[in-house]
Amino acid sequence: MTNYKIETKCIQSGYIPENGEARVLPIYQSTTFKYNSGQLMGDLFDFKADGHFYTRLSNPTVEAVEKKIADLEGGIGAMMTSSGQAASLIAITNICKAGDHIISSNSIYGGTFNLFSVTLKKLGIDFTFIDPDMSSDEIEKCFKKNTKAVFGEILANPALSVFDIEKFADIAHKHKVPLIVDNTFPTPYLCRPIEYGADIVIHSTSKYMDGHAVSLGGVIVDSGNFNWANGNFPDFTEPDESYHGLVYVEHFGKAAYIAKARAQLMRDLGSTPSPNNAFLLNLGLETLHLRMERHSENALKVAEFLEADDRINWVNYPSLKSNKYYDIAKKYLPKGCSGVISFGIKGGKEAAIKFMESLKIAALVVHVADARTSVLHPASTTHRQLSDEQLIASGVPADLIRMSVGIENSDDIISDIKQALNNI
Repeated sequence: MTNYKIETKCIQSGYIPENGEARVLPIYQSTTFKYNSGQLMGDLFDFKADGHFYTRLSNPTVEAVEKKIADLEGGIGAMMTSSGQAASLIAITNICKAGDHIISSNSIYGGTFNLFSVTLKKLGIDFTFIDPDMSSDEIEKCFKKNTKAVFGEILANPALSVFDIEKFADIAHKHKVPLIVDNTFPTPYLCRPIEYGADIVIHSTSKYMDGHAVSLGGVIVDSGNFNWANGNFPDFTEPDESYHGLVYVEHFGKAAYIAKARAQLMRDLGSTPSPNNAFLLNLGLETLHLRMERHSENALKVAEFLEADDRINWVNYPSLKSNKYYDIAKKYLPKGCSGVISFGIKGGKEAAIKFMESLKIAALVVHVADARTSVLHPASTTHRQLSDEQLIASGVPADLIRMSVGIENSDDIISDIKQALNNI
């Protein structure tokens, strides 16, 4: 549906029913699929035919949602996973093995930081974490002979720094490696990183894409633009003995990356999304464009209110004119910066706790980025595994409160904040 606007794609893309078929995407709640021909079943295993034979690798409901997300992002293909963490894991391990190296922004979600710095480190993959605001010359010095990718988060959780996609894409491509970006907070409605040079895009679909806090999931989108046959990635150009000598770039062409992720990593790791979760995700995607407009509009109103209140130490939201990322946000996020803001309250940790516990509309929950307003203190929850130094490097000071502004009436949200501040 390349000729349609993104609002139409949110509703129409991925599943187009034929005559007499269900108007709404069906849930194919089956692990297996029947065939009458052994030859056809063999051809499916050898990638000589298209079809579904086992839900661990593909399922009609999941495939429809994958097609929709790939269309929304402008990619050649997508693969859903059981969670956003699984998407991050597979995105990296699809191109890296023990002894390889990745350059990553240090301004990323705490769970991703832990995955990279602890778990993947144990598997022999080395990471260099850098300040995303470093100059190009400084970033250049971080590359090694074994560097396989550059990783960043478009709108960091919860630091809310804005990643300069074009700068990092130019540097990565100069060194013949891909740029992998996490686009969870903006979603493709607010930002389409592939248009600025990103090669692989990942999401935790559990957040704004789902939008209702009902289904875990992740997704990897392949732009189809990176040249995997440039000499740096032999796993794509040499025979895969686990698939009878299949050579991915020869068989799948521009879709080599996403095909290998499914055929090799999903096959072996089994990080499979359920058909029911894919169905729920699709319902969320149908209203994505409406919700992201309202989230962004409400968040800016809340941020402006907080910025004017003398009980607040600081406010961080890229759409504020006072924000250091305001100009770059206008470039990459012209329609808004989603619903997440961060701020610090005068009085320190005790005041922050009192404030959060006094809120009535906003709930104190670990989750973020759904229709309901919520708050969290990341340093003591989602990022508690990080040291004080790592917290500062990640843009998460100890007094930071993360507020995920929902799609309720903005006046009611601000009134709730006022009464909570008055209660300190």
